[in-house]
Amino acid sequence: MEVSPWQNIWFVAAVWMALALAASLISIRTGIAVALIEILVGVAAGNFLHLQANAEWINFLALLGSGMLTFLAGAEIDPVSLRANLRASALIGVASFALPFLGCWFFAQFVLGWTLPEAQIAGIALSTTSVAVVYAVMIEGGYSDTALGKTILAACFITDFGTVLALGGLFANFNLWLLVFVVITCVVLWYMPRWTQGLITRLGATRVSEPEVKFILLVLFALAALATTAKSEAVLPAYLVGLVVAGVFLRDKTLVHRMRSIAFAIFTPFYFIKAGLYVSLPAVWTSLAVIGGFLMLKMVTKAGGVWPLARRYHMRPREATYTTLLMATGLTFGTISALFGLQNKIIKQQQYTILVTTVILSAFVPTLIAQKFFQPSMRTMHAWGRLYRRKRGARNSAAELAEAEG
Repeated sequence: MEVSPWQNIWFVAAVWMALALAASLISIRTGIAVALIEILVGVAAGNFLHLQANAEWINFLALLGSGMLTFLAGAEIDPVSLRANLRASALIGVASFALPFLGCWFFAQFVLGWTLPEAQIAGIALSTTSVAVVYAVMIEGGYSDTALGKTILAACFITDFGTVLALGGLFANFNLWLLVFVVITCVVLWYMPRWTQGLITRLGATRVSEPEVKFILLVLFALAALATTAKSEAVLPAYLVGLVVAGVFLRDKTLVHRMRSIAFAIFTPFYFIKAGLYVSLPAVWTSLAVIGGFLMLKMVTKAGGVWPLARRYHMRPREATYTTLLMATGLTFGTISALFGLQNKIIKQQQYTILVTTVILSAFVPTLIAQKFFQPSMRTMHAWGRLYRRKRGARNSAAELAEAEG
């Protein structure tokens, strides 16, 4: 009996890694972020090669890639810089969530005629900002160590936190396991910096067996297990864990570089290529007007919320536009929200296809525009932090003087 090559796990793995290698080479030649090229490669492979991600191991590696990207995005944020720029990050993040959420909700309900729950899922799915895409772009551009880069990443987290709260508040299944998950996550977050630093201090950071990397993966896996048991999402705790150990990673750059290499070489290609597989070109063509309307509405509402605040916080037009476009991206939590709606029979298959296609296009279109036309220089990315601190210091001094005179 002849066995199909697609039943051979090594053949399938070789095909996926060949696609990842091709994406890397194209990215180097074109100067476009490899995450975007991997999504495009996934679109081509799904529509022309009929590649599918049916195997459980592919789905697990893709989910692991998403979780590690989200964790690393949190771990890259300098706590001192986060506190210094917290007001800017918080306001930009809230506006980045609120306007697209309300705009896409009302468009789906009152223009397209979707029911209230269907329209709410649409608003949630299209309000997100992709931490994974933004982080990948920041790393490739070398911006993750700049004040503006860290502010953008923190704003991404605020936006997605709003998405999680909206999804939980409107549709969550509140149960005992959810309470257990929240309590244990809070305890782990409190002790995680101490545990991680203690492990590095006791064992050293140059062991070939990488015990500190295995410890972090153990914590991520355990919290993911609790999250899925509570009918939540496995990647939700990853950003918070990264955020609380960011101070440890700041002192031990070797550790974050090793984890970044592991993630980008092995896991993230599965995540981004799989995302591209969800885009059905025939479905895009038949629903082109609706998808285009949703995509345009998401970008316009993101711009309406983010761009004025970016200018208010002393970003020049180029940096403000770059920030706005990156905040308009979507991927992880957008697809999670749409899949949640489909699995719980809140939305139909056609609506799911429309939302997921729009989400994936929002990962590609704004990022490509940002990279090709508005990418700032490293000098201006660093300069914004100094300007912001100087302006804020001037305002504080003026306020203190006014208070003393009063």
